[in-house]
Amino acid sequence: MENNREDNVQHFLDLIRKSRKGKFKVYIGMSAGVGKTYRMLQEAHSLLKNGIDIKIGFIETHNRKETHELLAGLPVVPRRKLFYKGKELEEMDVQAIINLRPEVVIVDELAHTNIEGSKNEKRWQDVIEILDAGINVISAVNIQHIESLNESVKNITGIEVKERIPDSVLAQADEVVNIDLTADELITRLKEGKIYEAGKIEMALRNFFKGEHILQLRELALKEVASQVERKVETEVIKNKNIRQEKLMACISSNEKTAKRVIRKTARLANYYNSKWFVLYVQLPEESADKIALDKQRHLINNFKLATELGGEVLKIEHTRISKAIIEQAELKKITTVCIGKPRMNFLKIILSTNVFKELLNKLSSSDIDLIILS
Repeated sequence: MENNREDNVQHFLDLIRKSRKGKFKVYIGMSAGVGKTYRMLQEAHSLLKNGIDIKIGFIETHNRKETHELLAGLPVVPRRKLFYKGKELEEMDVQAIINLRPEVVIVDELAHTNIEGSKNEKRWQDVIEILDAGINVISAVNIQHIESLNESVKNITGIEVKERIPDSVLAQADEVVNIDLTADELITRLKEGKIYEAGKIEMALRNFFKGEHILQLRELALKEVASQVERKVETEVIKNKNIRQEKLMACISSNEKTAKRVIRKTARLANYYNSKWFVLYVQLPEESADKIALDKQRHLINNFKLATELGGEVLKIEHTRISKAIIEQAELKKITTVCIGKPRMNFLKIILSTNVFKELLNKLSSSDIDLIILS
């Protein structure tokens, strides 16, 4: 175990020395309490011993004794104090970190929302700023905070996680490491009071920390880290062999729920292939700005924002024929795969009865463009 950790530290040391650009390492866990913060502090001590100028930008120990004790001997950047609703609160001091210019900074809780009045709304935006300044960052996030997995996590736990990071942030990581525990080990830690204080344990066991929930979240975490590694390997292969890259296009309507699903699933596919992707909305005459209902307009704006946060490029086209607009944009952007939502009625009936699908399928069948129907 000790040797594996030292090898891990050495690998990150090698990354630092290869480039002056800020390197980004992210620890991923299936839930709170798996040991992400503890591992980051262990790595901080190892880097310090190796002569690396390392600072603690922000750490949240949640009053866990073993984790808190690891802070001893590590240089900490003082936090900024802000007044919000009559209370004095603390946030990470991004400018102080940039001014100090350490080789490595530890920044916990990547999905955190900053206090109102901060320069950036989200901590992941703070991290991007620090990386852009040429400072290496080690951070941590739980699997439920990844934007494209939001619906999957909600389906598993029944809880919608509000604080999320765009998949594009994780895609920028030079290293992604999974901190893994079995469901039994995690529940034991919870019962021993190593995750939450005594008053919260029973509620946690009844909700988020149910055995079946943990197993499914663990599977999501393992798959995510594996796919991150696979994408990086494939990217290098594509660069070296000059292989044509995939380009995806999600086609959405003004229906909020369907559009969100199509956007998130296309983002997952694009991440898997490490490819560029677009979101196409074809505005028909009856949905022009002066005719479309305000709630639909609001849904569209929110979905465009979601697509951008997930790393997609939004295409809003005015046209009288949806299929023609899809085909035109697919050809113009050299799309390899078109993604659409599953039709509400029987698919065979649609193919046989509507010109939209007939025209789209006929055109795509004579080209190299694939069509994916997302459930």
